[in-house]
Amino acid sequence: MAGLNKVTVDDINVKGKKVLVRVDFNVPMKDGVITNDNRIQAALPTIKKLISDGGKVVLCSHLGKPKNGPEAKFSLKAAADRLAELVDTKVVFAADDTVVGDNAKKAVAEMKDGEIVVLENTRFRGADETKNGENLSKELADLVDGQVFVMDAFGSAHRAHASTAGVTKFVKETAVGYLMQKEIQFLGNAVEDPVRPFVAILGGAKVADKLNVINNLLDKCDTLIIGGGMAYTFLKAKGFEVGTSLVDDEKIDYCKEMMAKAEKLGKKLLLPVDTAVAAAFPDPIDAEISVEYLDSSAIPADKMGLDIGPKTQALFAEAVKSAKTVVWNGPMGVFENPVLAKGTIAVAQALADTDATTIIGGGDSAAAVMQLGFADKMSHISTGGGASLEYLEGKVLPGVDVIAEK
Repeated sequence: MAGLNKVTVDDINVKGKKVLVRVDFNVPMKDGVITNDNRIQAALPTIKKLISDGGKVVLCSHLGKPKNGPEAKFSLKAAADRLAELVDTKVVFAADDTVVGDNAKKAVAEMKDGEIVVLENTRFRGADETKNGENLSKELADLVDGQVFVMDAFGSAHRAHASTAGVTKFVKETAVGYLMQKEIQFLGNAVEDPVRPFVAILGGAKVADKLNVINNLLDKCDTLIIGGGMAYTFLKAKGFEVGTSLVDDEKIDYCKEMMAKAEKLGKKLLLPVDTAVAAAFPDPIDAEISVEYLDSSAIPADKMGLDIGPKTQALFAEAVKSAKTVVWNGPMGVFENPVLAKGTIAVAQALADTDATTIIGGGDSAAAVMQLGFADKMSHISTGGGASLEYLEGKVLPGVDVIAEK
């Protein structure tokens, strides 16, 4: 896939140069406090490399979705403060509502080699950032004298924004950071050149979100496992009663086509053979709930399927056992509820127990694997939900595409 042979931070010389780095500091916050600094930690190897090489490092990122320009609760100051605790160099936060304002210009002008300036939230510039306004792209490039841009925000690589793609038009050198390099390597190789057998596991709520992923992965993988809410549309397409379970009625024909495609290509397509059913969706989501496990062909008309059952857990685990490459995107049930997390836990356990290369495709499955304590057992957990899905669809990501090839 295009993008596997990009210039990296190991290929460039930044000594004495100003380097703009697009990081992903879109961290979860509560009352102005960062609740999880994983994304800042993930950016450290690239930042430390550029500092130790003597670059003047200018970091930019978005945070949240500010509606009308600057909002204090979306300021990157907390992220800058946390970064300062993690690196052995001077970190200056440039508090400009316009992102590239007087504070940023002054801070960058006064930088010494190996120091860091963190810019304010790029989305404070609204349409300039998201509609790829050339103004912001050019201002960001001018701030580093049009020298070097490093893209290390995989979670934003599927967006052609001013700070992810636009800026590359105005700088001499471009490269990917270590985080991007790892994402491209794991996801790209899994989809384009997997060690076989290759098993793909898709869960989550809606078939509509994963149409192209299902289609693309059927071409690539040996076994496709479907769980989560989207499984009920497939079960209905098989002619089963699915009760009040989540169903995407407009996609039933599509599911029939995909099952026919799998058969024609000689691929295994595994669906749940039994299901955890309950009277209704839990409210609140983690409320106590009583469930019974029934065969997928025997869901009562007034009940709702909310997780895969024990027979299915064993079936899916068995399919993973012989795999050499496994990609997983989307939980098997309502994993936020302890009673309905069993299917997701069983799949995570199966992946933890295998010697295969295991790749978790961001979003809810990444959250589930981390919450359930399996993170250190996986080969790679993607930092981008939407970006990893688009990669699995076989799409070219704009934030990867614009970086120079080796």
